[in-house]
Order: sequence, then structure tokens, then C-alpha cells
Amino acid sequence: MPKPFTLSPLPYDENALEPAISARTVGFHYHKHHKTYVDTLNKLVTGTRYADMEVQEIVQATLGKEDDKTKKIFNNAGQVWNHDFYWRSLSPKATRPRGKLADAIERDFGDVETFLKKFAEMGKEQFGSGWAWLVSNNGKLSIEKTANAVDPMAKGTNCLLTLDVWEHAYYLDYQNERRKYLEAVLTKLLNWDFAAENLDKEDHVVRAAAE
Repeated sequence: MPKPFTLSPLPYDENALEPAISARTVGFHYHKHHKTYVDTLNKLVTGTRYADMEVQEIVQATLGKEDDKTKKIFNNAGQVWNHDFYWRSLSPKATRPRGKLADAIERDFGDVETFLKKFAEMGKEQFGSGWAWLVSNNGKLSIEKTANAVDPMAKGTNCLLTLDVWEHAYYLDYQNERRKYLEAVLTKLLNWDFAAENLDKEDHVVRAAAE
């Protein structure tokens, strides 16, 4: 019998991201929104072929499907994956880009400050609910935005970092001021070590494919 999907533990205490993101926001976001996606996904995949898949596999297998139930499976699986990735994209400990990641940012954006400005702008420009992403395609970095539950991973793109721009990610702290939320998180909480790990994983996949 397939094991049910579970809510992944947060990688830090709920108050660890303060003052940029309050413990109250993290608590609501994690225990209410994130958990609901996990619970709903378990109900939807029961008795289907998706019950035996990993969350990432479900997202990729259901992308673009037209029937109503499969769309719901995609949306909830996507939101489970996106939120797991989002929590790890943040760190209460200050980090900086290093090594290959720092070199790639300088090559593709000019410097970290320019990247942060462009990333904030992309997050602000996402109309309605969605996500802003730092991604890598064969080592070349770019910024993308996606709506609702969609993520670049679904199409095989390597994601390095993400920020949630659904209102539930910031409304308790910033009300409708998405820009202030983005600025606070981008300057204080980005987990550059996580981004570097994801870039390194891409190098390993490319090397393995070439062997």
C-alpha cells in the first residue's frame, strides 16, 4: 500500500525568520495552507497511479492535463513541491553567493544587487497569486515568474531559489505591500547555500549524462 504524503518539517523554528516574516505568518502559512495541500493531494491520488509516485513526478506527469481531477492533482502536488522548496529557499542565517554560483550571478546579472532588484521586480509584476524563481538552464541563470501552482521544475528546468508571492505568504505582516515583503526577504533571508547546492546538482546531472 502506498505511503501517504506527509508535511515536511520546517528547516528552522517558526519564529526564526523574524522580523522579515513573523512566526504568526509562518504558522498560518505552514500549518494551514501548506498542510491543506498535502492533505488534499492524499485524498485526490488515492486509488490512482499517482499514489505510487514522488511529488515531483506527479507534477511533471500531470502538467497540462485537461480533465478536472487531474488538474486538481497537479495544483495540489505543485503547491506541495513549491512550498517545500520555498521554505528551504529561506534561511535565518545570513548567507552570500559563493564559488560557481557567485561567478554565474556576476556573468548573467552583473552583480548581486542587480539580481536582487530584478528578482524583486519580477515578483512584483506577477499578477495575482504565483511565484518568482531563480533558475538555471545548463548553468545560465535567469529569473522566471509563474502563476498559481505552476513551477519551472514541471518542464525540467533546474530551480535554485523561489519566493512565494501568494498573499497568504505576506498579508499578515505587510497587508497588500508585496514590494515590502519582497525587499525584506531578498535582503535578509535568501538561502544562497541552498541555491549553490541546486546549481551543483545540475553539474552532476550534466556530467553523468555525458559519461
